[in-house]
Amino acid sequence: MSLPDFLIIGAMKCGTSTLQAQLACQSGVFMTTPKEPNYFSNDEIFARGPDWYQELFAAAEPGFLKGEASTHYTKLPTYPRTLERMQAALPEPRLIYMIRDPMTRAVSHYIHEWTEGRLGGDVDEAFRRTPEIESYGCYGMQIAPFVSAYGTNRILLTSLEQLTAEPEAEFSRIAAFLGLPEGAAWRHDVAAQNVSAKRTRRLPMQGLLIDNPVARRVRHVLVPKRVRAWVRARRSMADRPELSADLKARFQARFIEDRTQLADFFPGHPALDLCYPFVPR
Repeated sequence: MSLPDFLIIGAMKCGTSTLQAQLACQSGVFMTTPKEPNYFSNDEIFARGPDWYQELFAAAEPGFLKGEASTHYTKLPTYPRTLERMQAALPEPRLIYMIRDPMTRAVSHYIHEWTEGRLGGDVDEAFRRTPEIESYGCYGMQIAPFVSAYGTNRILLTSLEQLTAEPEAEFSRIAAFLGLPEGAAWRHDVAAQNVSAKRTRRLPMQGLLIDNPVARRVRHVLVPKRVRAWVRARRSMADRPELSADLKARFQARFIEDRTQLADFFPGHPALDLCYPFVPR
């Protein structure tokens, strides 16, 4: 039976793509394509059945550690049945939960939704309409069900801040947790994944109207340059969004409260300081 030995379960916009890429290039490790199957979380994907999921790991060499990385697995309340399904299929997996400063995570998530065309307008109003973005940064709340089900000895907490500051040391800790073959090490030749300073909004029918080379040539002939420049400006986010003082205070209060639960699970963990610079010292 081809099932994963470990899963990276989140959090979204916390560096999981980079960690997945680092693991994928290690000897003796197999990571799925796609990176995020979201099998246990998404109803329509889970309906494809266990054979579909197992087929994702079928190409793994004998003896290889098999893993996948689905950030939807720690997205309560959006996907409430994730753990129930996971437990039924995987009684003893190793889980990696990667976090970052929840304030910067929330803004990065907003930018992601903006570029996909799902959010726009006033930033504070967008967060009010999508409270789940705030919830995804409540790491203590998100990981609590997994701790209850599997225990902290089967969960490794790491953070983007740790992996950025000391990539070799933190990756060695991750490798030891997973039981990777000797010689597993951080690869500086593997670029960070899913990172971009360019923030460009996708438009409806973009594949037909924007990316299509024929449409591009027609545009240059028929659409005046100043109009094309105006459209480009509307599609680009020049500056990183700023939260209002009220929203920032509300987020920080909730994240500080949630941090208490995370600290109960992982006392003394470096991420408790590195990821929460707004906590009064």
